[in-house]
Amino acid sequence: MGPVIGQQERLRGLVEAGIALTSELSLDAVLRKLVEAAASLTGARYAALGVIDRSGKGLERFIPVGVDDQVAAEIGDPPSGRGILGVLIRDARPLRLRDLCEDPRSVGFPPGHPVMRTFLGVPILLRGVAYGNLYLAEKLGGNEFSEEDEEIVTLLAAQAGVAIENARLYESATRWLRQLETMMEVGNALAGELELPRLLKLIATRCRELVGARLVFIALPTPEGDLRIEAAANDEDAGRLVGSRLSLESTKTGRVLERRRAERVDSLLDDPEVDHAIARHFAALTCTPVPSTGMFVPLAVRGKTIGVIAIHDKVSPDREGDLRFSDDDMRFAETFAARAAVAVDLSQRVERDALRRVVAAQELERKRLARELHDETGQALTSILLGLRTVEETLSEENRREALASLREIAVATLQDVRRLAVELRPKALDDFGLVPAIQRLAEGFQEQTGLQVDFEARLEGRLPSEIESSLYRIVQEGLTNIVKHARARHVSILLTRKDSGVVVVIEDDGRGFTPERATDEGLGLIGMRERLALLDG
Repeated sequence: MGPVIGQQERLRGLVEAGIALTSELSLDAVLRKLVEAAASLTGARYAALGVIDRSGKGLERFIPVGVDDQVAAEIGDPPSGRGILGVLIRDARPLRLRDLCEDPRSVGFPPGHPVMRTFLGVPILLRGVAYGNLYLAEKLGGNEFSEEDEEIVTLLAAQAGVAIENARLYESATRWLRQLETMMEVGNALAGELELPRLLKLIATRCRELVGARLVFIALPTPEGDLRIEAAANDEDAGRLVGSRLSLESTKTGRVLERRRAERVDSLLDDPEVDHAIARHFAALTCTPVPSTGMFVPLAVRGKTIGVIAIHDKVSPDREGDLRFSDDDMRFAETFAARAAVAVDLSQRVERDALRRVVAAQELERKRLARELHDETGQALTSILLGLRTVEETLSEENRREALASLREIAVATLQDVRRLAVELRPKALDDFGLVPAIQRLAEGFQEQTGLQVDFEARLEGRLPSEIESSLYRIVQEGLTNIVKHARARHVSILLTRKDSGVVVVIEDDGRGFTPERATDEGLGLIGMRERLALLDG
């Protein structure tokens, strides 16, 4: 009766272990209970579970039972999958040994490791794929592990496979729920922030927190045809990266922008599209290690890519000890980027709309001033000239000519200045005849006032929308003003032509030129030109 009672107890223990495993939703707890149940059901003094790494050649995680902390400290690093443990990794079938030390495939034990002779190894299979292995050693009483032990542990491993999958699904669902809740919070925060620099900083900071990355930066396209880092976040001084430029052709960030799809790189060192010189430069700026892994996620909205989020280096390993970004990280980053792109696009449109209203208000004010100067001030000066004729008749001949000649010169000069100011504020030709005649008159007046030779060529027919004509006229006007102030030129050429579906203005001179990087600091008005063009998507 003894053996029969033992078998019943084993079956009862197997059922209880299965219930305990399937009711446990924490993966760490499932793995620990699995090892403890296997040791209890087989009478093993030592037991362990090894989790196979992604390469399928070694162990990335090892959970022992029966070895106290002091012995574990003496042993040192856990096994990586050599010897008998490696046999089970390469061949996922049960393995029973009478004496580990006598097997030629054994590599022995490290110093301080307890002696183990009898051995039973059983794979844990998950949908036909080996997730890990159960290792049992030193059956109590000095006996060998039996076929019954093997059958019991094989059944336990099958139950454990289902329990492990359930725990993984639960952890994944819980993690996604937390991320979605956080995403809602971030979405509300993004919706409440319309100032673009602060919004981009918020996006970089929250993305870094949610993904668990060391460095996140956001790069947006520039009118010059490259990318500019507009925001960055890490533990150090990431703000030093803001303003850095990235090429579209020779950087991973630029290529992702052009391809319009997210990419994950497990080794930046091995990716031919990564500019390692820039990576080292960024590391030096922020006093951090050179990035080793990354995710590059485009900011896309309404079929257009408006920027890229670059995410580098996980701070903490995942539950399997991996420091690389996972598929879940990638999916979450893409979801986050989709929400962030909408917020960025809204901020940019609000910013452009505000600037457009400012420019429109300026143009309306200029029209009003031009009309007032022309109608009121001009008429007043004309009245002065007419009144002088009356004065001429009342003064003596000797004094009259000298005094009135001087007054007449002042009045004429003032009238000319007023008319010139009216033209500069809002040329009447621009409203009446369009862009080409207005620029023609501007060029003629510029040549007459400065003595510079001006060649104007127009390959444009018909009228353009009013705001486009106004912006192009102001840009040409500002360009000519810059030439007088800074260029020391003798010859100027202006070309106005159509190109594809747009309009191009080219202003050239034979002056001394300038360095583009210092242009804004020297007050050349290029910022105003860019803002006007940005309002027109130019």
